[in-house]
Amino acid sequence: MRFVLSILLLALVAGFAEWFAPWWTAAIVAFIIGLYQPTTGKAFLAGFCGIALLWLGFALWRDIPNEHILSTRMALLFKLPSFGLYLSVTAILGGLIGGLAAWSGAQLKRVNQVKQA
Repeated sequence: MRFVLSILLLALVAGFAEWFAPWWTAAIVAFIIGLYQPTTGKAFLAGFCGIALLWLGFALWRDIPNEHILSTRMALLFKLPSFGLYLSVTAILGGLIGGLAAWSGAQLKRVNQVKQA
């Protein structure tokens, strides 16, 4: 339950932060959420899922009303066969950013615990 709560909290707080600040604030939020994860593996997975879902949701929210015009053109620019693959790459890229940031936060917590012991 704590893991799912972390994913939802990460998506909500990062979405709010990205609404008013640059895209990289999602990494800062993921780093902070990663500090509260029990293991580095769970931190990476929570960060990956939270930011990937957020970026996919934002992309679909902007893409569906304009009938996939921009994503189709961007897919052609990157030589991808369809707009769906472009949206998938966007979500995976966001997931990697969030996952690595959350993993970094969990690693920092782990290093501090080792030094204190």
